[in-house]
Amino acid sequence: MDNRKCLIGLHELEGIGWKTIYQLLSRFPELSVLIGLTASEIASSGIRRTIAETIATRLTPAFVEQKIHQYKSQAIRIMTRFDEDYPSILQEIAQPPWVLYVKGDPSILHGRLLGIVGTRTPTLYGKKIAEEWAASLSRAGFGIVSGLARGIDSKAHIGALQGKAKTVAVLGCAINAIYPRENALLFRNIEQEGVIISEYPIGTGMRPGMFPQRNRIIAGLSLGVTVVEAAEDSGSLITVECALDASRDVFAVPGPINSRQSSGVHKLLKDGAKLVTCVEEIVEEYKHIVNIDEINVALQQKTTFIFTEDEVEIVRKLSDDPVSIDTLLEETQFTFGHLHGVLLSLLLKKAIKQLPGSTYIRA
Repeated sequence: MDNRKCLIGLHELEGIGWKTIYQLLSRFPELSVLIGLTASEIASSGIRRTIAETIATRLTPAFVEQKIHQYKSQAIRIMTRFDEDYPSILQEIAQPPWVLYVKGDPSILHGRLLGIVGTRTPTLYGKKIAEEWAASLSRAGFGIVSGLARGIDSKAHIGALQGKAKTVAVLGCAINAIYPRENALLFRNIEQEGVIISEYPIGTGMRPGMFPQRNRIIAGLSLGVTVVEAAEDSGSLITVECALDASRDVFAVPGPINSRQSSGVHKLLKDGAKLVTCVEEIVEEYKHIVNIDEINVALQQKTTFIFTEDEVEIVRKLSDDPVSIDTLLEETQFTFGHLHGVLLSLLLKKAIKQLPGSTYIRA
């Protein structure tokens, strides 16, 4: 086996994390020599005996090929640090993932990317800013990176899908796990039109630390990170710390001075984050790598959408009075899954608005 396949195999073994792989590579630059070594020989490099025994007994060509086939059968691409198409910007951070699992279009990872993060419980103000700014930045050619969490993350992804540069969802769970479950349709939409990545193999159970750990990837892929709303104890601020460690730009959107959701943002501003009140102030920071005139034209453009027959039918059934999803199911005879897909598409196109209680009105 070559180094790449050995790395994939190690990454798939339970109990072997980033530091263990680093330690192994430091001792065995050619990982293929691990095949055939005894547990004692592996442990002599400083690896714990239990881990050494796992490697000695389970790291085999058959095991690795079985894992590679498993991912291929699920249309999941495996990207390692030995691959030429591994994102070069991600190599700059302190602990780049050894392996990335990818669903969707991996070429997006090599574009101009900006992160947008924030609270899982945003205000209407925060939701509006996240979605509209993500849409504008995407139209201007900046892909949007976020974590597919509730709140600001989801709104950022939804906004980005309205533009041309699309979006990157960095999961804090296994590549085949959808969390939270209410983002299942958004997950599939990003898979089709953007890219979803995770450093966690299929079958990895959720545990504390996984979601904060993925924040270094969000920061690492991004030229800069914008925090829309975040309380002082928000996990989004971990992304900011990762961004600063990687010498990335940090932008902060101010909110009401008495809003808890903006208290963390205001602290960032006191600590030196750049205050931004419009998308143009973010783009201005990258005038050395973009054509500002072209970007400004793009920012003024509105996205034109083509509606399907099913979408037209839904829009015609809506007005200024809220209509429940149950009523729409009864009147259209759509399946529940299909109706949800149509509604999500219309939300992305800003043709309708969702209100509390799963009710909808025409936008």
